[in-house]
Amino acid sequence: MKLSEQEKQEIIRCLEVDRELPEKYRFLLFEDKQEVELVWNGKTNEVCNIVLPFQTIEQVDEPRAEKPEDTSPQLGLFDARGRQLKGWTNKLIWGDNKLILSSLKNGPLREEIEAQGGLKLIYIDPPFDVGADFSMDIEVGDDTFTKKPNILEEIAYRDTWGKGADSFIAMIYERLVLMRDLLAEDGSIYVHCDWRVNSFVRIVLDEVFGSKNQRNQIRWCYRGGGVPKKDFAPKHDTIFRYSKSDDYVFNLDDVRIPYSDDVLSSDPSRYDKSYRSNAVYEGYMPNEKGKHPEDWWTIQPIMPSDKTERIGYPTQKPVELIQRIVDASTNPDDLIADFFCGSGTTIAVAQGLRARRVKQSNGKEKLEYHFVPQRKWIGSDLSKFAIHTTRKRMIGVQRQLKADGKDYRAFEILNLGKYERQHYIGINPNLRELEQQKQLEEKEAAFLDLILKAYRAEKTDGFGTFHGKKAGRLVAVGPVNLPVTRLFVEEIILECRKKHITRVDILGFEFEMGLFPNVLDEARAKGIDIAPKYIPAEVFDKRAVEKNQIVFHDVSYIEVKPLTKQKKRKYSVAVELTDFSVSYSQDSIANAEAAIKKKGSRIVVETGQIVKVSKDKDGIVTREVLTKNWTDWIDYWAVDFNFESKREIIRVKNEETGEWEERWTGDYIFENEWQSFRTKKNRALELKSVFHECAPGRRKIAVKVVDIFGNDTMTIVNVSVGNNGGKK
Repeated sequence: MKLSEQEKQEIIRCLEVDRELPEKYRFLLFEDKQEVELVWNGKTNEVCNIVLPFQTIEQVDEPRAEKPEDTSPQLGLFDARGRQLKGWTNKLIWGDNKLILSSLKNGPLREEIEAQGGLKLIYIDPPFDVGADFSMDIEVGDDTFTKKPNILEEIAYRDTWGKGADSFIAMIYERLVLMRDLLAEDGSIYVHCDWRVNSFVRIVLDEVFGSKNQRNQIRWCYRGGGVPKKDFAPKHDTIFRYSKSDDYVFNLDDVRIPYSDDVLSSDPSRYDKSYRSNAVYEGYMPNEKGKHPEDWWTIQPIMPSDKTERIGYPTQKPVELIQRIVDASTNPDDLIADFFCGSGTTIAVAQGLRARRVKQSNGKEKLEYHFVPQRKWIGSDLSKFAIHTTRKRMIGVQRQLKADGKDYRAFEILNLGKYERQHYIGINPNLRELEQQKQLEEKEAAFLDLILKAYRAEKTDGFGTFHGKKAGRLVAVGPVNLPVTRLFVEEIILECRKKHITRVDILGFEFEMGLFPNVLDEARAKGIDIAPKYIPAEVFDKRAVEKNQIVFHDVSYIEVKPLTKQKKRKYSVAVELTDFSVSYSQDSIANAEAAIKKKGSRIVVETGQIVKVSKDKDGIVTREVLTKNWTDWIDYWAVDFNFESKREIIRVKNEETGEWEERWTGDYIFENEWQSFRTKKNRALELKSVFHECAPGRRKIAVKVVDIFGNDTMTIVNVSVGNNGGKK
């Protein structure tokens, strides 16, 4: 490094006045510079290294079981019914994928991943469209209601697009670094994007994986949809394919494309002799296995009129597209991952689902679906709706595999059970550490004041977990950017017992999946009445707060009726779903009536009812309640016929020994043994489960309901089966 005396003096002056060095010194001071580098506001080489324990909240290993488990010894991986007995369990994880990736990379699950040979393939389709704001269209009868994003999703959207390209690049860079470190040495990553961000994404990928490891820049070409009047129609996306090293999987013969009838029927003698002598030059001599694919793929997207594959998720990709990626870069039993799994197409393809085009007698092509040997998988998403969509889709795949007499792997739904506190309000990174801490404390205090004012609660001091009180009940406010976790509630219970507090309200924007009712039952057993309530997004509307218009709604309520019967010496139990109530609100009827124009309409949710508000040409307003029955709110429900039979175990590091230890959380895993749910094709819902054979005696049955917004609620009932409870 050679600097002139003038350059040295300039550096010293900059340091003395705490000013950034001129850009040229980035290259003068560091010899291992990159010739081309993408720079953005707030760029740092530091990535998340938090390790949080994964908690299993649900396991699906046998769709719609009707007979008791076969307890006879098995030597293989699957029993006679195809049910998994041991080995890798596929994983569907709800949460922020930055924390998930960090916990996978640095936590105990890394050992399991490495034992499977590592991640051979990562495919991601991140939110490259600045308009992709987590809104979802939900069918209610013959109408469609647009569900607004919840607070967690709004924060994720703001973190991704709040500063335009800068924040998107920062988001994707950190995640790509973590993905690279998880990828097997012979693995590949495919990153899907479009014209809005592909130039940025390519440079980031070059920086993370090295430009020499770029293998393809694939153009996915398609037709359909609208076209601009003054531009060429943008009808392709870009998929960047990178490897981690020069030694990577590529199965050419598995992704060859059938030749057209014209090529196959042509006379080989028409090819020039020099080309015919070189049979591997496939541009001129057809290979019997098919054509070598180019880096532009013509595959039709899923159209709104599609009645076979479309499940109604806005970013759903066709099976044909994903299967080419999976078949090219993995082999059966390899482990693959999708950390923005959305509708679950990657996961379904990993489970063996494949599509092929078959010509019909009328000359048109039809998509048919079949199954091939499976891969193992990990999928994750921040959206509960995406996790729920993928869960339903994978149960459907399991059912089809079971019907076909094929083996299938179990999958489990996980989340991160303990979070380090982060704050939803951005702190100025240019401030010194003490100033940042002061700003954080001020904004946290302002946030709590806002929530308490909206809840019309009085602020309190002197408590560790409580922030206010209202009508004889103490009030605890959960974090805005994270779900209320079991750890959060346990700290509340602990303080209640120490200070003899018996009535508590917990306010949260989101509650950890599977949190209730276990923790409420635990509190009730200790004489503590806990009422969890959702904080509505409208809490940030100052005018609504001032007018006392904010409604904090209760967690959903389930009512079930257990059924038992005895035939000779065989006992069985079933469950009937008898009621389900919600109290959500999104917008209001009054706002809709004031906002809509003549001949217009708007659908709103007000205190647990979905209402269509319409205004005719004369300005006459009418209201139509779309949720006519409590069952209209239910999208899915499932039964665990013997809850508390499988403890929930997490692995945490012993601070003294540094070893990973297994600990029981005090909860149990919901084993999904029977379920009924609505699909795009079939909107019917069964309200009574099958009778499930079981041993006599007392047991607990758990019932989980997922509403049309993707939110889950669970209840547990005690049942006596046998001489005391059996009915003929």
